[in-house]
Amino acid sequence: MGDMQKVFPINPVWEGQGTSRIPFWAYTDESLYKRELERFFYQGHWCYVGLEAEIPNPGDFKRTVIGERSVIMVRDADGGINVVENVCAHRGMQFCRERHGNRKEFVCPYHQWNYKLNGDLQGVPFRRGVKQDGKVNGGMPKEFKTEDHGLNKLKVAIRGGVVFASFDHNLPSLEEFLGPTILAYFDRLFNGRKLRILGYNRQRIPGNWKLMQENIKDPYHPGLLHTWFITYGLWRADNKSELKMDEHFRHAAMISTRGNAQARNEVTAGVTSFKETMEINDKRLLDIVPEPWWGGPTAVMMTLFPSVILQQQVNSVSTRHIQPNGTGSFDFVWTHFGFEDDTEEMTNRRLIQANLFGPAGFVSADDGEVIELSQQGFEQKPYHRALAELGGYECENTDHMVTETLIRGMYDYWRKVMGV
Repeated sequence: MGDMQKVFPINPVWEGQGTSRIPFWAYTDESLYKRELERFFYQGHWCYVGLEAEIPNPGDFKRTVIGERSVIMVRDADGGINVVENVCAHRGMQFCRERHGNRKEFVCPYHQWNYKLNGDLQGVPFRRGVKQDGKVNGGMPKEFKTEDHGLNKLKVAIRGGVVFASFDHNLPSLEEFLGPTILAYFDRLFNGRKLRILGYNRQRIPGNWKLMQENIKDPYHPGLLHTWFITYGLWRADNKSELKMDEHFRHAAMISTRGNAQARNEVTAGVTSFKETMEINDKRLLDIVPEPWWGGPTAVMMTLFPSVILQQQVNSVSTRHIQPNGTGSFDFVWTHFGFEDDTEEMTNRRLIQANLFGPAGFVSADDGEVIELSQQGFEQKPYHRALAELGGYECENTDHMVTETLIRGMYDYWRKVMGV
C-alpha cells in the first residue's frame, strides 16, 4: 500500500511488545489523552505543585494545576501546607483567580461561601434563612452540615522544600514513589537548605505533554541540537555521563560532567551546531563555579513522571512544571531558585545562567521549537511511528549517553498503565 493510501486506524493498536517504535497517535488521540489525565495525573501518582519558599507566610497561596484541574497550594495559620481543589463545593465555581496572594480565608464570589485555609467550610450566607414579616424564609435544610461540604482536599507530601500532591489518597509514600535511585539525586539537589525564589518563566508549547518528558530523557539531542551545549562542553556525547531510572522506568536522571569546551574531535565532526570559533560578549554566562553539593557532576536532569523536571545545569537550578492542555499543547512553568545561604555573587550567577533556559533561553528555545514541529509531523501522519532504537531495544541504565533507553523505559511504563 502506498503511503498516500494509508489511513489513521479507528481503534489504534500498538503492535508488538517493544517500546522502541512509538505510534504517532500516542501524541494525537483524544481518548488516550483523557485516559492519561485520569491514570497519570489524577490517580496513582504524586504530582508537583510548587516549592515551600513560594508561600513563606501564613495565608500565602499559589494557584496552579495538576493535569487540567486547578488547585491551590496554601500555608495555613499554623504553618502547615494544604492543597485544595479550586472548585467551590456549592455551585462548582473556580473561585480563586489570582496566581499568588495572601488570604485569611477563601471566599467564593458567586454566593459568598467561605472556607478555612485547610478547605473546611466555615460560613454559608442565609444558612438559617432570613426573617421577614415575622417569619423565617428559606435557609438550608436542618440536616445540612458544613463539615460535609468542604473543598476537595488533596493528599500532600513535602520533601526538601518541594511540595507534591495527589487527588488519590491511597498512594504509597513519596519516597517509595520515587524509589531509592532517583531519591538520592532528588536529595542531592534538595538537601535541606532553605530555598530562595529567583523568578519564573511561563510558556505555552504547541505539542503533546509527553514530548517534554521525552526531551529530558533524551541525551541524544543536546550535543547535536544545542549550539551552546556542544560548543562550550556543557553537554556532549563524549562527556562522562550516566543514565539512571527507577525500577518502573518512569522516573529518570541524566547525569553529566563537563568536558573540554570547544574541543574538536569525532563527536563534533560534521555537527553544524558546533561553532569552534564562537565567542560570547557577556563572559558571565560561562562563569561557572563548582559547588560542594554537586559531588562531581556538573549537570543532573531529573524527570519525575508525569509532572515535573528538576534541573541542575552548572549553577542554574530550577523546577519545570508540565501542565497538559489538550493533546497538542501544554503550559510549561519554570521556577528558578537558589538557596538562602547563597552569596549575592552566587545569586547573580544563577540568574545570569538562567538565561540559557526558559522560553527564550539560548538552549531551551531550541526545545520548544522542535517539540512544536514534531507535533505538526505527528498530526500530519498519525498512522506512522517514531523511532527510539539508539543503543538497542532494552530499558536499562547506562554509563554513556549514546542511547534512547530512557524513552523506551518511559513507554514501557506508559503501555502498562494505559493498557495499550
